[in-house]
Amino acid sequence: MSGGLASVLRWLGLGARRPGPMGRWIVVDTETAGLDPHRDPLLAIGGVAVDDSGIRVDDSFEIVVRNDAAGDASNIAVHGIGRAAQAAGTPPPVALAAFRDWAADAPRVAFHADFDRAVLRKAFALAGLPAQDVRWLDLAPLAAALAAGADAKRGRSLDDWLTALGIECTLRHNAAADAFASAELLLRLRAMAARQGRVGFDALVRTARQKKWLGGQA
Repeated sequence: MSGGLASVLRWLGLGARRPGPMGRWIVVDTETAGLDPHRDPLLAIGGVAVDDSGIRVDDSFEIVVRNDAAGDASNIAVHGIGRAAQAAGTPPPVALAAFRDWAADAPRVAFHADFDRAVLRKAFALAGLPAQDVRWLDLAPLAAALAAGADAKRGRSLDDWLTALGIECTLRHNAAADAFASAELLLRLRAMAARQGRVGFDALVRTARQKKWLGGQA
């Protein structure tokens, strides 16, 4: 876990927790040089673990991946990973192996998970490493399925849902910060689902998939 992220989370009063009976889930965010997961290179991975007791502050991950062909200035302005930082990043095979070892076989959670899953799958292939065969939960359709009418209509982006549910994220388009914000969103949605009798990873996946099948994904 990066020292900066750890300090921020501790300042927020979120201490380390041991995994509970529900097990360890990994909330993931990736930053890329563009919006095409099949073409644009991976620049950074952020992640934080959650269990049934909440966010596990001392179980998080953050890494910048080396990219010799830096994107244009407009993209750098969004993700904030400059050319020097990209050139000084960790070589992709090393970065991805580190992520694989940290994440292990825990199920993955992300906002618009298809994007992050495609980005990671392509990056693993380019690095000559086997992609991990794990389950994913997409928070976007899950939020649309669980939120009350007004919020469901209003919520489309991660920023929309953070605002609708009163979750603060002072730093956006940073992989570690976005992963933490998504983890907070997961906890809110998991509590909402539990009140409806939907408990556990598989139940949340089914709820999100039903929303997709009905054509209502945010």
